[in-house]
Amino acid sequence: MGNVIHMQDVTWRREGEHILSNINWQVSQGEHWAVLGLNGSGKTTLLNMINGYTWPTTGKVSVLNQLFGKTDIRELRKSIGWVSSSLQEKIKGTDYTEDIVVSGGFASIGLYDTPTEENYHKANQIMKQLGCDYLIGRTYQTCSQGEKQKLLIARGLMASPELLILDEPTNGLDFISREGLLAAINQLALQEEAPTIIFVTHHIEEILPIFSNSLLLRQGTIFDKGKSVDVLTDSNLSRFYDIAVNVEWQKNRAWMTAAH
Repeated sequence: MGNVIHMQDVTWRREGEHILSNINWQVSQGEHWAVLGLNGSGKTTLLNMINGYTWPTTGKVSVLNQLFGKTDIRELRKSIGWVSSSLQEKIKGTDYTEDIVVSGGFASIGLYDTPTEENYHKANQIMKQLGCDYLIGRTYQTCSQGEKQKLLIARGLMASPELLILDEPTNGLDFISREGLLAAINQLALQEEAPTIIFVTHHIEEILPIFSNSLLLRQGTIFDKGKSVDVLTDSNLSRFYDIAVNVEWQKNRAWMTAAH
């Protein structure tokens, strides 16, 4: 079984300050991971590093069995789908939904190439899989926040990535939209050809049973990692958040409340 992500003794310093310290993390093929951390914990830096936009100050990074420094990062990025809400701001409101999805196969924001019928057929299939094919023929600006996120995930899947990174995909969604999006992500993860999924969040109730492993990132270091059921406990999360919390498991999902 190959390593999808392998980070060994990784640190990253900016202007003398440690942003990431002593990161040792391994994601094997067939695993889906949740990454949990508060704002400023180093999550974005970690993602930038996996995508090859940030280089470690010390340590080794290998993604999809490609060791950084001995691989063509631009080629590697074609095998990584990265869905982040910052993408939403870059998409024109007048673009058609199916064009947005198809553009993912060309790694461009906006459609500048001439897609084939086959490209559109693939886009339609992916949109159907995520339950958003009813949006075909509509413009981006007419879509709800939840629909936009599904379109971005569909776009991220167009290049058939081996690794899919979902960076806080439920941001700004109401409860119904959030659960709808999580259900679509769940369905996607259960597909036979599913990519390895890294799901980044700061809400533990969003960690679905498919994310059987969790990594807790705090102040640029790994606070804990391993099986979600072992990591997401009362005592662990109380120490992680510096506040007493209770964790209850319902339908294999952890729900957290402040302990009074």
